[in-house]
Amino acid sequence: MRNEKLYQNMAKDWVGGNAAVFKTLGASNHKNGERQKEDYYATEPAATEWLCKIEQFTGGVILEPSCGEGHISEVLKAHGYDVVSRDLIDRGYGEVADFLSIDNLEWNGDIVTNPPYRYALEFVEKALQIVPKGRKVAMFLKLTFLEGKGRRRLFQTQPPCRVWVSSSRLKCAANGDFDAMAGSAQAYAWFIWEKGYKGETILKWFN
Repeated sequence: MRNEKLYQNMAKDWVGGNAAVFKTLGASNHKNGERQKEDYYATEPAATEWLCKIEQFTGGVILEPSCGEGHISEVLKAHGYDVVSRDLIDRGYGEVADFLSIDNLEWNGDIVTNPPYRYALEFVEKALQIVPKGRKVAMFLKLTFLEGKGRRRLFQTQPPCRVWVSSSRLKCAANGDFDAMAGSAQAYAWFIWEKGYKGETILKWFN
């Protein structure tokens, strides 16, 4: 019921009618009304190319639960990984599934995604809930995800083992339209969790 209520509220928030959408974790510095209606911002393939250089995934099939049009999934496949791709919205790629509302979901593998910004914390918590100990969760997030009291509690109880910060600006394009972007004003990072890890978070750079 909790997730159903969240998603019922998304329609209002996503069109920019509620300032709260811009105040959440990893939220954009866009003005009200400027964010894409369904919070769909495709990940520049270079971001996942770099991920495949700096991290290895050995947990079997990878789940991409917010696949959009497959920008992350296709790069992972090109690097030899088996990937199951899902999304809340049917964009002609992958399966249609609501990642947050499936209460009994278990995933015996790793999870890699760029979640909707407004629900990034929920995606991280859900991913860590459903994977076995030792499996990886890799989330492409704005660097501002490091901020906030709510996320501080997450970092204290389930710290990421590594945060890979992009030294140059990578792009996330509204509706996957990279041609319409002149550049990026956002700093992004790959946040890497290994379920069960309790050590210090290591900050590294790439790109």
